[in-house]
Amino acid sequence: MKIVTLLENTACRPGLAAARGLSLYVETAGHKVLFDMGPDDTFLANAQALGIDLSAVDTAVLSHGHSDHGGGLAAFCEVNHRAKIYLRREALGAYFAAPAGQEPRYIGLPRKTAMLSERLAFTGECKALDKGLLLFSGVEDDPSLRAAAPKLQERTGKGFCPDRFIHEQHLLVEEGGKAALLAGCGHLGIVNILRAAKRHLGRAPDVVFGGFHLFELDPEDPKSEALAAATAEELVKENTVYYTGHCTGDWAYARLKEALGDRLRPMDCGASAEL
Repeated sequence: MKIVTLLENTACRPGLAAARGLSLYVETAGHKVLFDMGPDDTFLANAQALGIDLSAVDTAVLSHGHSDHGGGLAAFCEVNHRAKIYLRREALGAYFAAPAGQEPRYIGLPRKTAMLSERLAFTGECKALDKGLLLFSGVEDDPSLRAAAPKLQERTGKGFCPDRFIHEQHLLVEEGGKAALLAGCGHLGIVNILRAAKRHLGRAPDVVFGGFHLFELDPEDPKSEALAAATAEELVKENTVYYTGHCTGDWAYARLKEALGDRLRPMDCGASAEL
């Protein structure tokens, strides 16, 4: 199994473009999988620079309905004409960032996404795409371990309310006795998501790739320190290696690094893992 970061907020080598968003590529003996497509078509050029042929992808997954993960969906469909794109139906909803004192700003998927209906396949709380590929949501939520996302809102028929993240899903990949967990932003809390993955696997995954959405934490706020400490305490219990970045934030990354050491690694453009 090979996992490569096609796009992330930072790049680890010259010749790769960075952008705020995420796109991951997974290759197994039986599948070539694209997990998220970043905010635009930047991931396509990075894939070419890394020698990855996205026209050969047979399975695509959208982790949730935010544009920094699905803005490049249409661009992917232009270069790949066969892969189904698996997403929660709720990912087509109306999602906003609403900082205090400011008008809500739309951050959902491009409106034209619905026009790609023939390529979209909607998922439920658990869907096996094939042997060794499992999509799941329905994470049992421990609020004390939820990621920091106070600005994120969804618009319903009754107006704006805090985002429930029912549009979020996660991918488990298994091959050769190894397992990887891919999580887009981990809004429900990476520990909560990891616990759900363990219920499906019967053990912790060997590697995790994804954002932990802790960038909004205020280092001066005791609640921020408590969340970072609780997250680190739970993650260190496993023998898992964690690749993270994107929405994790520098302060939270450094705080987790203190506990996890070499088992916490940057997920910047071009980073890869082979299991």
